[in-house]
Amino acid sequence: MDHQTQEVANHPTLGHVISGRERDLGSFSVHRVLPYMMHRMVGPFIFFDHMGPAVLPAGQRMTVRPHPHINLATVTYLFEGVIRHQDSLGSDQLIEPGAINWMMAGRGIVHSERTPESLRGQSVAMNGIQLWVALPEEFEESEPTFVHHPKHTLPSFEKDGVPVRLLLGKAFGHESPVKVHSDMFYADISLKAGQKFVLPSEGREIAVYIVEGSVTVEGMVFDPYSMAIAKPGCDLTVAACQENARIMVLGGQTLGKRHIFWNFVSSSKERIEEAKALWSDGPRATSRRFSPIPGDDKEFIPLPHEEPVKGTIM
Repeated sequence: MDHQTQEVANHPTLGHVISGRERDLGSFSVHRVLPYMMHRMVGPFIFFDHMGPAVLPAGQRMTVRPHPHINLATVTYLFEGVIRHQDSLGSDQLIEPGAINWMMAGRGIVHSERTPESLRGQSVAMNGIQLWVALPEEFEESEPTFVHHPKHTLPSFEKDGVPVRLLLGKAFGHESPVKVHSDMFYADISLKAGQKFVLPSEGREIAVYIVEGSVTVEGMVFDPYSMAIAKPGCDLTVAACQENARIMVLGGQTLGKRHIFWNFVSSSKERIEEAKALWSDGPRATSRRFSPIPGDDKEFIPLPHEEPVKGTIM
């Protein structure tokens, strides 16, 4: 238990603090925040990875081979860099900074993420966040979809003098154009040194993640790759310290118990077991869940025998 976890134990407003656990992916590292043993979800958000920041030298690239998902939605948001997204629906989209990409796996989807070939001969920055959102049970087995929302389509405004870009859901009197399926919000906020921002609970689980700079959350100092989660019903006051800072705020209504194994999230253990069996031989044109990606069907990530992200999540 680190010192911040100890300090927050008796805090009147903060419920948990999570320090991102660094994981080396070869060409760059990620800091994994959710799921966390002591607090598995924030509202419907069940997975939170901060990719980078890193610079991939010329000749290296990000290569995430085709892999499957069920019963969740993935969200990719970049601060720097570019990723080519391809999926089994036939989507082929460049993901660039400031855009939101919402992929609803539903009953099943396969996708890959790579540095575009056009950038292979030059160094490429990589810095962004990938989320998974659990779906309400009535949408878990829906048809898969992929929607790209360019930066200019997302609401940008000021709240108490602080610039806010709303990425998902409803918050601060605004609504994102991204179609979501439960009560949630996700926003990108920039703070000048000494500037304050109040994140209201409004009956939802809420959290603040520090992307860059140091901030105080309810009087406690947090550095990058940390997430502060409020106690139920409590608002959070955030202030940048002696330098400018960037934070992500997120939250929403809880959805109930979810099971997780590798890339599979579901309210049904049986559905996860079925997905594991179907992926044992990779994507197949005849599979009812996992079709091949057009133009990217020569390889895939095999099902792991053991996976550290597994279990039941409340």
